[in-house]
Amino acid sequence: MKLVIITAIKEFEKDIKLQLKKAEVKNFSYSEVIGFRDSTEESIETNWFSSEMNHTESIVFYAFVKKENVELLFKLINNFNDEQKTASKIHVAVLNIEKSN
Repeated sequence: MKLVIITAIKEFEKDIKLQLKKAEVKNFSYSEVIGFRDSTEESIETNWFSSEMNHTESIVFYAFVKKENVELLFKLINNFNDEQKTASKIHVAVLNIEKSN
């Protein structure tokens, strides 16, 4: 088993659930969170919102995934991200589970 963590903007919630279903991930948890972006080092010309700390309604998913399903999930999410016209993407990370009960 691997622990998969997925983060994205709230608008991608349904899309993430679809990708999990396609990868045969039947059990997962998720929660709404507030994402922050520190743009204090950006010039005013590139910072459209002219605010130093921007926050976004986001979502985080946690799932224990079979090793054989992890690559498929990554492929599905990468394909989804490649098709996006927005700067926002789905972010996914996988962690090894040394021991679980």
